[in-house]
Amino acid sequence: MEAKALGVATPRKPVLSVSARKIKDNAADWHNLILKWESLSDAGFATANNIANLKISLLSKDKIELESSSPASDKNEEKPYPECNKELEMLCEELQATLDGLTKIQGKMEKLTSTTKGICDLENYHYGEESQRPPLFHTWPTAHFYAVSRRLLDMYRKELLLKRTIVEELAHSSDHDLALSYLSMWLHQPYVENASQLLLEGMLLETGHRTL
Repeated sequence: MEAKALGVATPRKPVLSVSARKIKDNAADWHNLILKWESLSDAGFATANNIANLKISLLSKDKIELESSSPASDKNEEKPYPECNKELEMLCEELQATLDGLTKIQGKMEKLTSTTKGICDLENYHYGEESQRPPLFHTWPTAHFYAVSRRLLDMYRKELLLKRTIVEELAHSSDHDLALSYLSMWLHQPYVENASQLLLEGMLLETGHRTL
């Protein structure tokens, strides 16, 4: 009976080391964080677009008022459109909340990169000067996971700084073309390179989250 039972047993999948498991979890976390970033960024663009449109509308009204008013009426121009100003304030608060969410995501990216560096340091301590180190998965050396994480982190760190500048400047812009430029930069995320998707997919493929 025992021999028969052993004969039909299926081989177990190899158990991942602690380091490999952590690297695999980190890859999944990178994927999820980038998805959350894109979702928040899209929502932020919609808000920023509303801010720009409202600001442009206010500037147009101001120009019409200025052309049609007499010098004696200038004192009434401090708060000519209180309802619009209130809406603008609410939209700015909404965009700031989006920026806060993106900041939290970028902070988690920092932690993922730090964890990967810790795994590299542990491996360096274990192997010392040995150059032959077995890969945790298929072909990538552990240091490559750290290099990819650092590159992704650098992209999103720079992008966050750009978005912070846009949040600070958009509602105060009095130039139509500049407002549109802010919108374009928010939408196209110039610091998030096209290579970011390839880097992420490579990491997911190496760790088994993706299959060929």
